[in-house]
Amino acid sequence: MKILILLSTVILLSNCLTFSQQQTKADTLLQGGTLQKCIEYALEHQPQIQQTFLDEQITEKEINGKLSEWYPQINFNFNIQHNYELPVSIVQGNVSKVGLINTSSGQFSVTQNIFNRDAVLASSTAGDVRKQAGQITINDKISVIVNVSKAFYSVLLAQDQIKLINEDIVRLEQNSKDTYSQYKSGVVDKTDYMRANITLNNALAEKIQDTEQLKVSVAHLKELMGYPPDMEFKLEYDRSQMTNDVLTDTTQNVVYENRIEYQLLQTQYNLQTANLKYYEWSFIPSIYAFGEYNFNYQNDQWSKVYNKNYPNSYIGIGLSLPIFEGGKRFQEISQAKLELKRFEYNFEALKVSINTEYSQAIANYKSDLANYNSQKNNLDLAKEVYNIIQLQYKSGVKTYLEVITAESDLRTTEVNYVAALYRVLSSKLDVQKALGTIKYQ
Repeated sequence: MKILILLSTVILLSNCLTFSQQQTKADTLLQGGTLQKCIEYALEHQPQIQQTFLDEQITEKEINGKLSEWYPQINFNFNIQHNYELPVSIVQGNVSKVGLINTSSGQFSVTQNIFNRDAVLASSTAGDVRKQAGQITINDKISVIVNVSKAFYSVLLAQDQIKLINEDIVRLEQNSKDTYSQYKSGVVDKTDYMRANITLNNALAEKIQDTEQLKVSVAHLKELMGYPPDMEFKLEYDRSQMTNDVLTDTTQNVVYENRIEYQLLQTQYNLQTANLKYYEWSFIPSIYAFGEYNFNYQNDQWSKVYNKNYPNSYIGIGLSLPIFEGGKRFQEISQAKLELKRFEYNFEALKVSINTEYSQAIANYKSDLANYNSQKNNLDLAKEVYNIIQLQYKSGVKTYLEVITAESDLRTTEVNYVAALYRVLSSKLDVQKALGTIKYQ
């Protein structure tokens, strides 16, 4: 009986643990996939972002490793040896052996940098190195925000296309039934019924294509988010809010300092300047303090080798300065100056690139916005045309071919409208990126 109770308890605990693990995993996944939540999830789970976070931590460890050269460096050396032949000393022609057969020594040494150009460089550039690592992370975050947003719109477009084709199929099925009834009643020709079925079959085939494309778009969005490919989530969006978000100020001027690429380039320029100073410091001597304490044990018998210590110790200040290295230091300074001058051209090249990027982005946005407004007007017209021709056909005024044409125009206009909406939202992202106004967490 006790064994059964024990087994039941173990099974219950195991099930509770499994449920807890599943619940924990579910809690980390998206419960509702708004664009903002998708972006937040990506910034937390996307592998590239996680790598940049680790790169920042690695950089911090490297900085701390370099700065540790300012702390006292303490070392200890120990040895024990047996001399088969003792060294000799010749004093006024007399040869005599020096030392004892067995020796053992230990040495404590301490050095403290007072001026060392490697340590000074580490101290003076620590802030910029940290800043550079952080700016690289920001740059990656902006790319993730833009890419996830565009992928989000692509999924919505694929979903809307399926929704529209489903609405179209409902209309076509009804048209097929109506034309069949009219055909049986002798009102219309058999070709009207056949055309209705052809159009319906084409729509059903198109739905399959759109469904498969939706799977591809969802997979791409999950990849960009770092979302488990085998887990599902439902996108949430407010169409009215999206239509309100299509507008942006097209009169803004480019401020280069707002671009993270320009900020990163400025940081790299600062590091390049510090590199020039590093070579200039090569004419300043390295200065350090030092001290040593030596243990020295000697005896001809192993058992008595540590009976007596003959220590010695000292402290001092050292200075190291190369006098002549064949002009190497002058060449390194000249090279660093040329590299710094060469680096300055990167600013001009980046400014030209940013201007071109912004011009292209704003041109695309204006074009896409105009197309969006046009498609919005066309959609209203296409709906009205379809409804009128549908009524005229039922009244015997229009042919079924005209109904098919009107229905095709309506569906094309609906698809063009949603595509234009997401295209202009994507173009707006490109404008914001070019201006450096995308907000990141």
